[in-house]
Amino acid sequence: MMTYEMALQRLTALCASAEHCEYEMTEKMRKWEVDESDRQRIVEYLRDAKFVDDERYARAFVKDKIKYNKWGRRKVEQALWAKHIADDIRQRVLDEVDDSEYKSVLADLLKSKRRSIKAATDYELNMKLIKFALSRGFDYSIVRQCIDCDDYAEEDSETDF
Repeated sequence: MMTYEMALQRLTALCASAEHCEYEMTEKMRKWEVDESDRQRIVEYLRDAKFVDDERYARAFVKDKIKYNKWGRRKVEQALWAKHIADDIRQRVLDEVDDSEYKSVLADLLKSKRRSIKAATDYELNMKLIKFALSRGFDYSIVRQCIDCDDYAEEDSETDF
């Protein structure tokens, strides 16, 4: 069992080094068996001292997952939901995502995946690409737009079937 002071010290150090949300801090304290009243006091302190801010965390999370992990909005939204980020914060942060950058991420993802897919026809290739993009959390409509306008296709490439 961890004391109030020990938990507060560890969590402030953790929050100073990286972004974290309130839920993550609460779960860590629960695992450390910190008393419930101490948990609430620590979370309030972390929030008041700006060590923890769910909206700031959500912005960083969305940016990283879309840009580096190449996740779509749906997958990011589910991950934020799992971290107990409020609905209004989730929607506001996801609405801030730049559409042109988002489409660019999808086009790059489809372009790299296209190189490794074996398909007998263009239809089969497109279906495999659509399934892949949907599994990454992209909406069908944006995937279809990207495939229809061939943003993902490599210039002057010949596909071996």
